[in-house]
Amino acid sequence: MAVLTGQYHSMALHRQVSFAAVLPIDNVDEMGKRSYGSGPFPTLYLLHGYTGNYMDWLYHGSVASLASQYHTAIVLADGGNSFYLNNPNSTDDYADLIGSELVNVTRRLFPLSEKREETWIGGLSMGGFGALRNGLFYNKVFGAVVALSAALITDEVAAMKPGSDNGVAPYAYYVHTFGEPSKVMSSDVSPKYMVRKRLSQGERLPRLFLACGTEDFLFAANQDMHSYLEQMHVAHEWLTHPGVHDFAFWNYALPIAMEWLWNKIQ
Repeated sequence: MAVLTGQYHSMALHRQVSFAAVLPIDNVDEMGKRSYGSGPFPTLYLLHGYTGNYMDWLYHGSVASLASQYHTAIVLADGGNSFYLNNPNSTDDYADLIGSELVNVTRRLFPLSEKREETWIGGLSMGGFGALRNGLFYNKVFGAVVALSAALITDEVAAMKPGSDNGVAPYAYYVHTFGEPSKVMSSDVSPKYMVRKRLSQGERLPRLFLACGTEDFLFAANQDMHSYLEQMHVAHEWLTHPGVHDFAFWNYALPIAMEWLWNKIQ
């Protein structure tokens, strides 16, 4: 197992960006003998939540053991508080960063699979939103999405009025991040819109895995997305379990998601 952190100059953000990569380079046979393996490795690009950073999954999660168990590379991206969206009001194109640039850069650096069916995107909370939206937007890059306790707040943002504050951030932040609220649900920042768009274009969607704790404050929004996908006849996995918005739930759900991802490529 190798855990590497690094930086490179991002053309999507016009500055140095940090990332980490967990690479399952060592193999252990049935006799316990170790040897160095080689790729190309199936790869999960894993996103952090609001106020977090790319090291959260290493500090609090079980990504190292999961990468080894499933012989899968896990790349940890840093998204600031961007919701992993491009921002026309700044030079920050976080969607391009995680949906295109980081994939291309890490494939140059490491022996990662270039197959769509072995390239996945996942995340928690804000990162769950970013994984779902960008998995749908970059549907030719990612073959599967894992959205854990996703911050599916575009319906809420669409109803916001000037001067409002939802206790997390002020109205101006949401306008800066998502655009004019009245246009959000008919724009490509909305996962629901992206589902409709891909279906209308006759394009294949990535496989979808959604999970949320039943006591999570985002449970209703995730259940609504599950119901919407059912209404649109989109096949998906929907996992619920007692839990709140914390790593106890995410460390419960991610191994189940990894098993789901791996079984689909066997």
